[in-house]
Amino acid sequence: MRGWSKGLAAAIGMVLASGAMAAAPGEQGFRDLYKELIETNTSASAGDCTKAANQIAARLKAAGYKDADLHLYAPPELPKAGLIVAKLDGTDAKAKAVLLLAHLDVVEAKREDWTRDPFTLVEEGGYFYGRGTSDDKAQAAIWADSMIRLKQEGAKPKRTIKMALTCGEEGGFPFNGAEWLVDHQKEWIDAGVVLNEGRGGELDANGKKVLLTVEAGEKTYQDFQLEVTNPGGHSSQPVPDNAIYRLATALVKLSQSDTPVTMNEVTKAYFTKMADIQGGEIGRAMKAIVANPKDTAANALLSQNKGWHAQLRTTCVATMSDAGHARNALPQRARANINCRIFPGVPVETVKQYIVAAIADPQVAVTPVPPAAVEAHAPELTPAVMGPLTKLAGEMFPGVPVVPTLANWGTDGRFLNNAGIPTFGIDALFRDPDFSNVHGLNERVRVQSLLDDREFLYKLAKAYAAE
Repeated sequence: MRGWSKGLAAAIGMVLASGAMAAAPGEQGFRDLYKELIETNTSASAGDCTKAANQIAARLKAAGYKDADLHLYAPPELPKAGLIVAKLDGTDAKAKAVLLLAHLDVVEAKREDWTRDPFTLVEEGGYFYGRGTSDDKAQAAIWADSMIRLKQEGAKPKRTIKMALTCGEEGGFPFNGAEWLVDHQKEWIDAGVVLNEGRGGELDANGKKVLLTVEAGEKTYQDFQLEVTNPGGHSSQPVPDNAIYRLATALVKLSQSDTPVTMNEVTKAYFTKMADIQGGEIGRAMKAIVANPKDTAANALLSQNKGWHAQLRTTCVATMSDAGHARNALPQRARANINCRIFPGVPVETVKQYIVAAIADPQVAVTPVPPAAVEAHAPELTPAVMGPLTKLAGEMFPGVPVVPTLANWGTDGRFLNNAGIPTFGIDALFRDPDFSNVHGLNERVRVQSLLDDREFLYKLAKAYAAE
């Protein structure tokens, strides 16, 4: 079968032969799949996306998918960065497919930092804990489960339904599966609409559903390196011009500066709608910032919320540092990584000059870190996209408004959108106000939120496939 290696096929056979696929149907089957996925480490340092892809493939084959329905690929030089693509044929060969997209890899997680083992699924107090419970193995597990359910039900959708679970979205692997698919096997994933991660549901502090957001655009990811070099010397004879001190001063200056408020039609629509939802002083500030992005009082109030602060501008923040060459020597070099999430339409060079101006020190070199930023071109949120979504949301989450918004981060959707495959961040995973500590310690998701999302996304995929 095209896309399979002998090693991958053998791995699938071993899993099937072991009898490990005798999973329970329904919710229990989904829980089993989710647990297996969480407990398969897919971090870049020690993980294996290919193993996870094999496990999903084995489950799909056990549900009745044939070799011709599946593609597995791992780059020969990176055998653990594998991906899986699957399809359920539709009845109308001329109708464009629906693609279900998610990524298998996760951000690094160290056991010594976590309260619980990050790669053991723990259910406690109404939550699932573990790395990837939210980002993005929740959606990956739901998509795999949905494909299994559709096959077991004998579904005959009008449109072909495809699924792509890739590796490399989080940036730790020197390979991005979504980008590879666009460049090398676009026909595997070509579709009329793609359902991806990027947004979701929001809960208030009391666990009440506040709104359901839909990604109508996303920021551009770009790293910059700050570097200070110095002749150094013996640590017994310190001098004022210390590379670490100079870098530290630059970082403090950057932390105390902020880029100007920038808005587009998506963020204007978001804050306009949110103003009516929030009401009171916050609502008035939202209306004021839409009317006048230079309103400093409105900006100051809204920026107290980290999510709104990020919606209003390009953000740049220090994420890593490295300095010195010996404990008993003055540092000859000090570096820091600055991670920027750039507002759509803002050039990378403009952001670089903002950093240079904020630091105001010509001895601190500011350099963009390869690869070059890939700006995502957002597709139009048409009635054909919003219609099924708002209808189903109204049925499952009555009274919860559906609000298009800008994602403060980047996703694999940028590769597909830029290739003309319309991709949207559509998810109904309702998260706590701290965003379930995605990318942080003790990542979690509410059990009921996950189960609700399972039903929502399954029904939504069927709705789009029926059109």
